[in-house]
Amino acid sequence: MPFLELTLRSTQREHPRIEAALDELGALAVTFMDADAQTPDEHAILEPGVGAMPLWQALQLTALFADDADADGLLYALEVLVPEADLASAQFRQVPDQDWVRAWMDDYPPLRFGPSLWIVPWNAEIPPDAVAQGAAATLVRLDPGLAFGSGTHATTALCLQWLESLAARGIVQEKTVLDVGCGSGILAIAALKLGAAHADGIDNDPQALLASADNAQRNEVAERLSVFTPIAAPDARYDIVLANILASALVELAESIAARVRPGGLLALSGILDGQQDELLARYGAWFDDLAVTRQDDWVRIDGVRRHAAPAPDDPIR
Repeated sequence: MPFLELTLRSTQREHPRIEAALDELGALAVTFMDADAQTPDEHAILEPGVGAMPLWQALQLTALFADDADADGLLYALEVLVPEADLASAQFRQVPDQDWVRAWMDDYPPLRFGPSLWIVPWNAEIPPDAVAQGAAATLVRLDPGLAFGSGTHATTALCLQWLESLAARGIVQEKTVLDVGCGSGILAIAALKLGAAHADGIDNDPQALLASADNAQRNEVAERLSVFTPIAAPDARYDIVLANILASALVELAESIAARVRPGGLLALSGILDGQQDELLARYGAWFDDLAVTRQDDWVRIDGVRRHAAPAPDDPIR
């Protein structure tokens, strides 16, 4: 079934009312992008936290409606509901129904992280450079399904680079790993393929848990990966903990995340825009030493070493 797509510009101030109006008018999905990006690669989709405002001053809103929606009626209703909306920028187009993830996978190339770690789509050929490495190459065959996490985004890439650097020093081998916000399972599975003994993944999205389990099977590590909803997660401590989620969630969950890292264990935080790290450095500095910041594009990773014994958490990671 095809769809009717509406795009229009908005300011940060106007966007909440426009989003609410689009939802009221029956939008099947609403996404936001940076309207002032200079290149297509800069149009990163925004995932604000609950109640959070977008970081961009100018936004491009895209709303998807059923194919039989009345375009003129939608514009009239938007004008009534949000008089300040920039309807002169509004554009409609028909978009065909398709398997969006599969369409994306067709253009998703194998990616290399450090000397030896490769993320390769399940339907792609193994790159010649990886073949030439033989047993020295660590391959993760990935099908994201409907979950986030492919290695193409800087936040995930920063975590994969960190894991590969640890493995190169023999630090991952036989360790336990926790992946908070596991998405496709890419980080937990990469850790297992790099030699970790066991990994747990936590996510509040059922699609993420399904994708992680499926990818674990694909990579023959299913017996060493367990996935949980936050409420069902075990109150365990781990040698290595990764949390690639929004900065606001990293702040909110700091005590709970810190409690999951054993004394002397390692932590990596990602999903952090450059400029958001100071609050996180101060927050996690209560439990971690040697906190370091690594940048890639507009994103940063924070990693450090757990200083003292973690108290038994009262609440599971949420």
